[in-house]
Amino acid sequence: MKTANKIPVLNPATEEVISEIPNQGPQEVDRAVTLSQRAFEKWRWTPAHEKAELLHEVSRRIKEKTQDLAKLLTEEGGKPFRENVDEMGWSASCFDYYAELQRNKRGRVIPSVEPSQLSLILKEPYGVVATIVPWNYPILLMSWKVAPALAAGNAVIIKPAEQTPLSTLQFREIFDCFPSGVVQILTGEGETTGEALVRHPGVSLVAFTGSLEVGKHIAKICAEQVKKVHLELGGKDAFVVCEDSDLDVAAKAVAWASFLNTGQVCTSAERIYVAEPIAKEFIGKIVSFTKSLKVGSGMDPETDIGPMIGEPYRKKVEAHVQEAVKRGAKILAGGRKPPHLSKGFFYEPTVLTGVDHDMTVMKDETFGPVCPIKPFKKFEEAIRWTNDSIYGLGVNLYTRDTGKVKQFYEKVEAGTVWINDPLTDNDAGPFGGYKATGGSRELGEEGLEEFQQTKHVHWDFEQKVKPWWYPYGRKETTVPKKTKKS
Repeated sequence: MKTANKIPVLNPATEEVISEIPNQGPQEVDRAVTLSQRAFEKWRWTPAHEKAELLHEVSRRIKEKTQDLAKLLTEEGGKPFRENVDEMGWSASCFDYYAELQRNKRGRVIPSVEPSQLSLILKEPYGVVATIVPWNYPILLMSWKVAPALAAGNAVIIKPAEQTPLSTLQFREIFDCFPSGVVQILTGEGETTGEALVRHPGVSLVAFTGSLEVGKHIAKICAEQVKKVHLELGGKDAFVVCEDSDLDVAAKAVAWASFLNTGQVCTSAERIYVAEPIAKEFIGKIVSFTKSLKVGSGMDPETDIGPMIGEPYRKKVEAHVQEAVKRGAKILAGGRKPPHLSKGFFYEPTVLTGVDHDMTVMKDETFGPVCPIKPFKKFEEAIRWTNDSIYGLGVNLYTRDTGKVKQFYEKVEAGTVWINDPLTDNDAGPFGGYKATGGSRELGEEGLEEFQQTKHVHWDFEQKVKPWWYPYGRKETTVPKKTKKS
């Protein structure tokens, strides 16, 4: 049971309490920020090669502890163990990437036509960065913020989600290669620890991944302090399947994009648009494949779909599905709690047809294992439906038609466009979205720049009076003479 100072951590597969964490408040936040501020003054001047060595060391330690971290993350978050092993690998890679990228990203020189002048563009850190991390990919999304923030020279305070703090807390040992105060971890609820971090005047930048409503709240607080925010606020990604697709491959691709991490991914495919001539065959294939997936504990190597993170999230999925059914949708697979699992926050992977854009399941972020399918007649119609969302994080397209590919990536309103390869990230490729997704970017050079502020230095080596200075009225000027009209 939750108390004022302690928060229980549940195993979502068993509903058992596996640990408790402190709910740290304003006093602990203030002490952490003070320590970070002192650490920042030295860390910001650390040479690039020393930063690189420490970031590479973090990567090495993650790899060394992969099995233990993946097991703990499965216990507290529910994802299948093999997915959490992958998460550790992606996280380690991120630290390696920014270790090298920061070596030559201090700034640049702008050439000047004046021989005595020089212009410099300097990229400098902000100071203390608060990173508020979600529960669905707690280590990966922490890495996407912390690695570039440290590479840029900032000090960082990490606030993990209260549902999945245990794996993050293991990083206290991983991060102890850094000087004291450069990286700290505070645990607690968003309303206490998170709120205190966001409001603290000593925090210069807040990086948050989570819901739109919480993101708006954070942005409002930061706006009052004119504080930099870095927001990734979810999505409602579309997946378009054209009639020239290999349907056996496309069905499995859509299932993976819809059900990965039990659909609890900001880039989950939550709206599936299939060309009308192939819709019946495609639906038959994905229904059959979905029914073959095994739901169970993430520690079972045979499990494909683990539990959801908690009961409120499962209830939201149930509500979306039930509303759709009442309005004419049909459940062709799933749509219920697995009858063979009495404990745990499980929900069967679900395929819906007969959906329309006025249904909640096609408008709001479901964040669960639901695959709603709607046929389209013309490709332009699929593009229009794809853009019919307040979000613009990612979109998927399956086709062999290069003309459609070009038309699609030029016209869709999204930060990432996946063609024939859903949800694949690249450390050098920026990740983020359009519209209500938030507009920030993680990964790539853009991900580093999010944690750097820009300074322009204009330098004249000589001290001399400029011809355009005062006084205006006593300068020798040439006035064009009037000419007589002929």
